[in-house]
Amino acid sequence: MKTFSIFVLTQIYKQMKKIIVVFLLLTATQVSKAQELESILIAAEDASKLTEGYINPAMKGLMYSMNGGWFSTAKTHKKLGFDITINASASFVPTANQIFAFIPSDYSFLSLPNGETSLPTVMSENSAETMVDVSVPVGDGTFKVASFNMPGGITNDLPINAVPTPMVQVGVGLPFRTDIKVRYVPTVNFDNSVEANLIGLGLQHDLTQYLGPIDKLPLSVSILAAFTNMDVTYFIEDTNTTDGVSVTNGTAAFKLNTWTVQAIASLDFKIITFYGSLGYNNGSSSIKLKGDYNLTYDLQDGSGNIIGTVNELISDPINLNFDANGTRATIGARLNLAFFKIFADFTVQEYNTATAGIAFSFR
Repeated sequence: MKTFSIFVLTQIYKQMKKIIVVFLLLTATQVSKAQELESILIAAEDASKLTEGYINPAMKGLMYSMNGGWFSTAKTHKKLGFDITINASASFVPTANQIFAFIPSDYSFLSLPNGETSLPTVMSENSAETMVDVSVPVGDGTFKVASFNMPGGITNDLPINAVPTPMVQVGVGLPFRTDIKVRYVPTVNFDNSVEANLIGLGLQHDLTQYLGPIDKLPLSVSILAAFTNMDVTYFIEDTNTTDGVSVTNGTAAFKLNTWTVQAIASLDFKIITFYGSLGYNNGSSSIKLKGDYNLTYDLQDGSGNIIGTVNELISDPINLNFDANGTRATIGARLNLAFFKIFADFTVQEYNTATAGIAFSFR
């Protein structure tokens, strides 16, 4: 049995490498739009607000999905028992968050053609770009003018219409009927343009042991507290020479921190387990656009005539923060095939989330 377990662990480790590659591919798909986001800097002081509206649902979706998949039963391992879990969570973006309102009075220098009043977010099914016009008064009766294409949504590039987050997790039984759970993706690179790492830590403690005769039933009750951190850096390549923006040492740095506390209950039978939980999520994230950006505008006189060009150099132009928090309720089921488990669950929260995965569990 020991030799067999080592063989299984070796095969799982090989698969974990593939999961990391998949993780990077999905992350890169979402982050790669940052290369187009550099053109938003032409919007001058309005760039931060425009970026916030565009990227907000992706950041919130990531935070909600990162809190998924921590458990598939309330029952904890025996001492030194363990499991290796591979799962993916996908948070569904509400229809209302697939667009964001463009209110002209909120912007100092921007206008949309044809009187449009909304723009697609990064998680929209509408992938069409939108032309945005910029006019910045210089103060001497002239204006810096330009236009840029606001990027559309990326939903059509994803496997499903949701924000996906794959995870690899290891759980080990400690004394006092407590499990420690660890998520870890070392710093890895994809195509020399995306660098990502992830670490998470969770503790699940069995409460059934304190409930007297209930301990003899197939019912298990436990409490979970968990934390996850993810960092993604996208290195911006200045491949577009016609967008009015030249980039030196440009990066888009994404940082996400989430934590969750949940009360879990499960009915654990030999072949199938039914489980559910009630709890609370909290998440914070940030986007920082770093580097030096040289912006080129046309110079226009008061009559609308182009009379020259003007360059403006800006550094580290965007620093945005996002939050996602609220209650959550999960219901799911797990198929038990000896040490091999297959599970799926659904969580009701602001961004409803589906999770599915497999686990290799011993003791």
